[in-house]
Amino acid sequence: MFAAHHRLSNLCLMVDYNQLQSLTSIEETLKLEPFLDKWQAFGCQVIEVDGHDHAALIQAFAKQDNNKPLCVIAHTTKGKGVSFMENKVLWHYRYPRDKEFQDAIEEVSNA
Repeated sequence: MFAAHHRLSNLCLMVDYNQLQSLTSIEETLKLEPFLDKWQAFGCQVIEVDGHDHAALIQAFAKQDNNKPLCVIAHTTKGKGVSFMENKVLWHYRYPRDKEFQDAIEEVSNA
């Protein structure tokens, strides 16, 4: 709200909206929807993109309005590209070890 009030158009927020929190889904922890509407209510220009699409992210950053802070909601999948990590809460707070790490590197290298 402060940023919008002071027309901080050089401010860009990026939200990694992967639908997970530390122990479960965001829906079970704290309902955030309608998420986009909340950022607009704070006075931000809001753009939603596929957070795995680099071109879409670059385009979103280029569309910043001169009178509002920009909020880019990047829809992502936790652990994208690694079958045993994808969309699993465990990987929100844990890193792959030893064989897990090697398996993950192999999967993303072969993608």
